[in-house]
Amino acid sequence: MSEKAGRLPAVTIYSDGACKGNPGPGGWGALLLSGAREKELFGGEALTTNNRMELTAVIRALEALKRPCEVNIYTDSQYVRQGITAWIANWRRKGWRTAGGQPVKNLELWQQLDRLANGGEHRITWHWVKGHAGDAGNERADALANKGVPEPEETTDETRENG
Repeated sequence: MSEKAGRLPAVTIYSDGACKGNPGPGGWGALLLSGAREKELFGGEALTTNNRMELTAVIRALEALKRPCEVNIYTDSQYVRQGITAWIANWRRKGWRTAGGQPVKNLELWQQLDRLANGGEHRITWHWVKGHAGDAGNERADALANKGVPEPEETTDETRENG
């Protein structure tokens, strides 16, 4: 990933989560693209929810960036996209409570994502894509998420880099 004339390197991230049962064994996957380089990340948990895996996919992808970047994130999760772009400011203002006064679910993951996404290091644009609708990047992220779903009594995390 190279910087030209002070511009940040451009990275495209496709992220997805999967869960076999909700809750149940789940996986997360992310595809990072920058020029000719690509990196595949995936992992999973033995007992989790789909929303936790959707959040984890984006968090792990942002953690994998080694320097500030111009990032386009594509997710098929309205929960993640709406949460980070529309709801999180109010949650913070209300002491991490929802509009209905309930504690925000998956709080530790939202706080992690908030630090990564709104901490000023990256310039992030969030995009929603319809899942299972033929978008090549989303389909690859979905396959990685399913690959990350652990067998009983197993937890996984893996990174693969090409290019």
